[in-house]
Amino acid sequence: MAKPGKKSDKSAKSGEQIVAQNRAASYNYHILEKHEAGLVLHGTEVKALREGKANIRDAYVDFHPSGAWLVNAHIAQYLPGGPWNHEPLGSRKLLLHKKEIHKLSGRAESKGLTVIPLKIYFRNSLAKVEIALVQGKKAWDRRQDERAKEARREVEESMYRNRRR
Repeated sequence: MAKPGKKSDKSAKSGEQIVAQNRAASYNYHILEKHEAGLVLHGTEVKALREGKANIRDAYVDFHPSGAWLVNAHIAQYLPGGPWNHEPLGSRKLLLHKKEIHKLSGRAESKGLTVIPLKIYFRNSLAKVEIALVQGKKAWDRRQDERAKEARREVEESMYRNRRR
């Protein structure tokens, strides 16, 4: 048991509030490596994210000389924001170290790789994005993954039935 003044591993993870996830990413892509990036947001964007009104299904990361940008991520307008509301599909700057930006942009330009967001979440009241370097799957890759998943499910089910006897 953790001491009262110390945080355990479980409580550190519980401080993470997931806002949006790209659940189709593991189905459509081979995930090669993951990175965490900060997200530059305006006031109404933060409030809309806190309400969970975001969609990153079609989003991707674009690299410019000025840095990395999250493109095509939809953050719905915050209704009480009035005239100070943000643009729902605007590009948002990602906060990464220069080495990470150069590494990801270099790898993304070669071999048909791309960088997509996997989830947006708040950690200690800061908006973060988990981005991943991915490679697209072919149709046969998806079928093969489905077969492996189904086989794993059958094995677990049979082990469960044997334990119940």
